[in-house]
Amino acid sequence: MVFLDVDYPEDYEDLDSVYFELKGDLVPYFVENFNLQKQSKAIVRFEEVDTIDKAQALVGTSLYLPLDSLAELDEEEFYYHEIKGYTVVDEHKGELGVVREVYSLNGQDLIAMDYQGVEVLIPTAEDIVLKADKENRTLLVNLPEGLLEVYLENSSDDNTPDDAD
Repeated sequence: MVFLDVDYPEDYEDLDSVYFELKGDLVPYFVENFNLQKQSKAIVRFEEVDTIDKAQALVGTSLYLPLDSLAELDEEEFYYHEIKGYTVVDEHKGELGVVREVYSLNGQDLIAMDYQGVEVLIPTAEDIVLKADKENRTLLVNLPEGLLEVYLENSSDDNTPDDAD
């Protein structure tokens, strides 16, 4: 069973191949059969995955589409894989850090960046992430007031020694 985190899963029924992330590398697998189910799920049979052990090795791994199968986006829109390494620039605070990762957690997507040595998670809501400038590799954001401070306060609490008295 494959979960398709896309708006229109039916657009992917004719895929020839996908990539699985295995030990940090993207490895191509060729699609033999694709059966779309409900709720963005599909049963997919891959060439050369003909035993339970071979299928089990793929369980829980990330699956990626070939870049040429991705839809064209408007100039300011972006795919999450594109913004890794982009500099995060807040409208008010200026340059903050670099996008390290994008997490998808329970329907909430979060951009991870390091700010003053602390990981900060930024929600991908449209009123927070304003645009991606692909030419300059920057991500313009309007962070909610106090967001950075929450992470910095939590970080300083972690570094405070416990009172043993």
